[in-house]
Amino acid sequence: MIFNTHTHLNDKAFRDNYKEVIEKSLDMGMRLVVVGYDFESSVSAINIAEQFEGVYAAVGLHPTDSSVFTLKYMEQFNELLKNPKVIAIGECGLDFHWDTCPKDLQIDSFNYQIELAIKHDLPLIVHSRDSIEETYNLLAAHGTIKGIMHCYSGSVEMVHRFLNLGMYISLAGPVTFKNAKTPKEVAKHVPIEKLLVETDCPYLTPHPFRGKENRAYFITYVVDEIARLREMTSDQVAEATWENANNIFGLKE
Repeated sequence: MIFNTHTHLNDKAFRDNYKEVIEKSLDMGMRLVVVGYDFESSVSAINIAEQFEGVYAAVGLHPTDSSVFTLKYMEQFNELLKNPKVIAIGECGLDFHWDTCPKDLQIDSFNYQIELAIKHDLPLIVHSRDSIEETYNLLAAHGTIKGIMHCYSGSVEMVHRFLNLGMYISLAGPVTFKNAKTPKEVAKHVPIEKLLVETDCPYLTPHPFRGKENRAYFITYVVDEIARLREMTSDQVAEATWENANNIFGLKE
């Protein structure tokens, strides 16, 4: 059993085959979260999740899409949160790598979604790229936060600061890359009870399929590499991260 905590099966890349990908993943004993990045994709995430047992949805506004942020726009998400398939807020956060959205709008959007997650007692799925210190500071300003650092790319030192806030650390395909020194170090140092796994498919395809479109069931390569790095079995990593994911999302085993 493996819990893939972050997929984009609502992406146009899966328009014609998302059912096939999900069914294969479920047959392999997986649970999946389909993550929204704006209102439309959040609705799509719910629609997909409603079709399958063991598939869930997260709804939110991605930092690179924050140019649409207004209070009126975000009010639409309140209705989505009533759906029992919605188990998290996000993907939200800060992304200063791509110069596509003003930083002030990203910050406003992120703050709004942090407060929304706290209000509804839902975990927050956080994206941070070239903004790790700023991301930490915004989260810390709200005190203890229940959430996930999605596809974590920060340092080992920062891991412990996020853990102290109440965050979990999730690793994806980059941990399998041969030259990915930092993710491999992170994989070895995150306490096993705070570790999660994901694919972020169709992005960040793990080795040996790097360069091709990612699939949700490629999560096994992420688990295998973490097991190798931690000198554990793949089953042990899968079992631990399965339990962690169910805990953070408030799901029954």
